[in-house]
Amino acid sequence: GKVHDARVVRNSGLFRRLQEGIYFPDQKITVGDVEMPIVILGDPAYPLMPWLMKPYTGALDSSKELFNYRLSKCRMVVECAFGRLKGHWRSLLTRSDLSETNIPIVIAACCVLYNLCESKGETFMAGWEVEANCLAAAYAQPD
Repeated sequence: GKVHDARVVRNSGLFRRLQEGIYFPDQKITVGDVEMPIVILGDPAYPLMPWLMKPYTGALDSSKELFNYRLSKCRMVVECAFGRLKGHWRSLLTRSDLSETNIPIVIAACCVLYNLCESKGETFMAGWEVEANCLAAAYAQPD
């Protein structure tokens, strides 16, 4: 849309709930033998928060550059996943009039259905994502 994602997030109920610790308060997952906090990935425009991982800025040493590179790769995977979901379910392209509590349920259902399609060999057509991007541009969000 016309407004940067960081601004949309900062003005959302999601941001408030994350700040209040309502969503994943002190929850951790174990990856290998390492316990990790659950975080949202953001770009440099996002504010640094305990629940939001963003790249380092300024003069960087090689370890911070490597971190930024890997974080960027993770964000690309997430962007691709959202693009594929929107390609499958066009209802995710437009404004939702669902209640705020139902939106995560609908998105989770889309993820489950997507995985079911994949497991049954229903291939994703690249043209769907291209078409979804064109439709998303046609339905640009207001300022």
